[in-house]
Amino acid sequence: MSRDRRADLLATLPRHEAPVVLVDNGSTDGTVDAVRAALPQVTVLPLVENAGAHARTIGAGHTGSEFVAFADDDSWWAPGDLARAAAVMRAHPRLAVLNARVLVGPEERLDPLCPELAASPLGTPAHLPGPRLLGFIACAAMVRTEAFLSVGGFDPVVRFPGEEERLSLDLAAAGWDIAYVDSVTVHHHPSVRRSDPAARQAAIWRSKLLTAVMRLPLRDVARTVGAALRAGAPGRQGLRRALPDLPAALRRRRRLPAHVLADLRLLAGDAA
Repeated sequence: MSRDRRADLLATLPRHEAPVVLVDNGSTDGTVDAVRAALPQVTVLPLVENAGAHARTIGAGHTGSEFVAFADDDSWWAPGDLARAAAVMRAHPRLAVLNARVLVGPEERLDPLCPELAASPLGTPAHLPGPRLLGFIACAAMVRTEAFLSVGGFDPVVRFPGEEERLSLDLAAAGWDIAYVDSVTVHHHPSVRRSDPAARQAAIWRSKLLTAVMRLPLRDVARTVGAALRAGAPGRQGLRRALPDLPAALRRRRRLPAHVLADLRLLAGDAA
């Protein structure tokens, strides 16, 4: 998915080694026409409005493929690693999401989230190719399309960022697994066209609050609201931005099973 990053897309799209579906989130910079002219092999699905991460769900449903690898307009999978990731997925039939290693920038720094994923407190069960997770990095993920779509994909309520959380929880509730596999790599060269950090933090709080309302016990919803208030201006702004979508989140509310809540508490270091 992309929005108003024509130059980034024209640089990264040719790096992909598999058929590409680009879902354009209502760009106004001529992205759709430019990509169609320069890269006619790319399937372009233009949306009238910005659907956020739900655009990936639209794209995944269009592919008809067994697996879908996500990429942002400033990221791509290392040569040969799409095929390697698909082989890992085929060898592990309960694996719904493979999270690859992420190398950032021309200097190829390891993304600081990767060591955290590699050290997941959930351990590495024998039936998985790497540490079990309850979350993932969307631009470094290959998904089993059947599993992804069966739990609704990325939803139109959360949109972006933080869209991975609700999806991960629902996959776990449905008996699917997520794992970190550092033998495959995604390159991420962050675009210069990025959101203001404070605005991004507010958006993350909005997503956390809406996800909590959709899936967590009421005491955890209250904890999330309290944490947002203590976070200062970004948290308060996130609360305000969540309010218009609160009715939609409540309509989708479904409490998680006990084993998923237990895993969440383990990850949070909360034994209560």
